[in-house]
Amino acid sequence: MNRDDFIGYAVPALTLGLGLVVWEGVVRYFAIPPYLLPAPSVIISTLFTDWPTLSSSLWVTLSITLKALLAAVVGSVALAVIFAQSRLVERAFYPFAVAMQVTPIVAIAPLLLIYLSPTVAVLVCAFLVAFFPLLANTTLGLSSADHNLVDLFQMYRSTRFQQFMLLRLPSALPYFLAGLRISGGLALIGAIVAEIAAGSAGQGSGLAYRIVESGFRLNIPRMFAALLLISVAGITIHVLLTAFSHWLLHEWHDSERASET
Repeated sequence: MNRDDFIGYAVPALTLGLGLVVWEGVVRYFAIPPYLLPAPSVIISTLFTDWPTLSSSLWVTLSITLKALLAAVVGSVALAVIFAQSRLVERAFYPFAVAMQVTPIVAIAPLLLIYLSPTVAVLVCAFLVAFFPLLANTTLGLSSADHNLVDLFQMYRSTRFQQFMLLRLPSALPYFLAGLRISGGLALIGAIVAEIAAGSAGQGSGLAYRIVESGFRLNIPRMFAALLLISVAGITIHVLLTAFSHWLLHEWHDSERASET
């Protein structure tokens, strides 16, 4: 690790540590009760004491997020491939995808809870939020192959399948991975929003449900502990997807090769 990398990691860590120290000091100095603002030490203590309950809720939220992300990957790639093969099909169905994306998920979740079970409704909400960025990016990537290379493939009389597999798919990979990084966080957000709606109706078992439950019971330390787990989960998903993208692209794509120099 060189000096710039060390500074890049050390500065955010020191800033975060200083912020936690100030937070702890303010709560202790003004004797703020935990039901108003718990200190970081109280939140960490609650995280350990309530770990059996919070860990099971964390697993529920993560499993729904990953299932929704996987479904979004399969569905968006399949539909993007169809769009790439037929401009007429893209023009016919793309507006529906846009309309589905721009409709706030917080407005859709209560409706889905009427027709579906809470678990399925949360899964569908997370899928809907994660689907569009992947579809938009993959569709753009498939249509963004270098026209000079396209002409070269046509000059050598390559089939559409060869052109698709050897040119368009590799060209679309960076776009797809960019969409995947976005959709990873959005899938978690969609799951949380739907879980809050389900929790308000007295249903659910994920982390957002624990937040709603803790709010009703004025168990604010547990609420902050659940929020901490959600933040850690979101950061972990982003880091893993970023590392996956770097692993696939660093040997040949300029965006990742430049980051190594």
